[in-house]
Amino acid sequence: MIIGITGGTGCGKTTLLDMIRDRGGLVLDCDEIYHGLLKTDLDMLAAIEARFPGTVENGTLNRKKLGTIVFSDPDALLDLNRITHAAVKREVLRRLEAGPELAAIDAIGLFEGNLAELCDVTVAVTAPVEQRIRRLMARDGITEEYARSRIEAQHDDAWFRQRCGYVLENSDNLDAFATKCLAFFQEVGIMDTSIFNWRT
Repeated sequence: MIIGITGGTGCGKTTLLDMIRDRGGLVLDCDEIYHGLLKTDLDMLAAIEARFPGTVENGTLNRKKLGTIVFSDPDALLDLNRITHAAVKREVLRRLEAGPELAAIDAIGLFEGNLAELCDVTVAVTAPVEQRIRRLMARDGITEEYARSRIEAQHDDAWFRQRCGYVLENSDNLDAFATKCLAFFQEVGIMDTSIFNWRT
């Protein structure tokens, strides 16, 4: 079973991913894969620099500089995604070659990157915008303005709800959201939820 997990930045998908990982599932964080490829995929890095001159300094991507560009320009964000999605999908496919019994693909671009087609089930994790802003500020050490610009550059919750088979709203505390995750596992029939030993 391959579960595709998506939703805007700051929605708090980590709890769901941790629960799958605790079960022994393979978790593929596409953001993490992308940043790994920035160190190993020289062709992708060169393409980013060619499209966004000055964003690569001494062989290293300046993420905030690139973010300032793409999160304020939808066309620029589309161009960046075109460059990165194909490379990320190739790496995801490579990691799935072993045929794990349970795997999760965590990707904000699950549909745009043609990763949803690899999944048996898709689920969107959503959360109120103001909660997401607070999470991003605390997690990434960024300003409220920058956090808000990142969120506004992405699809809204309705976009994800329309495309995913399931939706988990993460607007409560950790215990409440973990309970929703367990109910989701039970509903899709991928495992016996009694094997979970979830601790908050």
